[in-house]
Amino acid sequence: MPDFKAFAKQLGVQFKNLDLLTEALTHRSYLNEHRDYTGSHNERLEFLGDAVLELAVTDFLFKKFPAKPEGDLTSYRAALVNTVSLAESAQTLGVNDYLLLSKGEAKDTGRARDVILADAFEAIVGAVFLDSGYENAEAFIAKVLYGKIDEVISKRSYQDAKSRFQESAQEKDGTTPRYETISEEGPDHAKLFTVGVFIGTEEIARGEGQSKQEAEQSAAEAGLKKKQW
Repeated sequence: MPDFKAFAKQLGVQFKNLDLLTEALTHRSYLNEHRDYTGSHNERLEFLGDAVLELAVTDFLFKKFPAKPEGDLTSYRAALVNTVSLAESAQTLGVNDYLLLSKGEAKDTGRARDVILADAFEAIVGAVFLDSGYENAEAFIAKVLYGKIDEVISKRSYQDAKSRFQESAQEKDGTTPRYETISEEGPDHAKLFTVGVFIGTEEIARGEGQSKQEAEQSAAEAGLKKKQW
């Protein structure tokens, strides 16, 4: 069992009830493999933490950008609290080393692992809120997330990847990118699409997803990295 007391110290949070942090880091799959485990999984804390996170980030953005319209603030908030952003923050905090997962889930990488990490981050926020109130939960969120906002704006990551790739392609190459479905695999209820993004006849990158839209976004994200836009 990981040393959750050491992890709390690593987070810079003093827990009166350390069981809350343990619960925040326990994935449902762990309970399925460890029937004798007496703790709970983190889905309820994740539900609570999601609400605390949304309120805290909304309040922060509302005060930081008094002249920005609601649409811009919504986009900024989405960029700060989306799965990728929260997973990155969780990795930086070292959450990976303390997760309680089944053997199968422990092997997950990519998008699947990002979802687990993001959920755990929200659950940690929920645990801090329950243990020591909103002010401490907001202070934790502030320390971890608020500093990202300048990069979000400078890199335009508040826009979806397709919009950013199209704007950059038009600005730098004077052309509009197009997307082609390369392949479809799997049964109808669990298809995997592979999509390529092209500038002219050149294929820039490929992406995968469970829908064509998701695969296009993935291809655009890969294209942005490939072109260093």
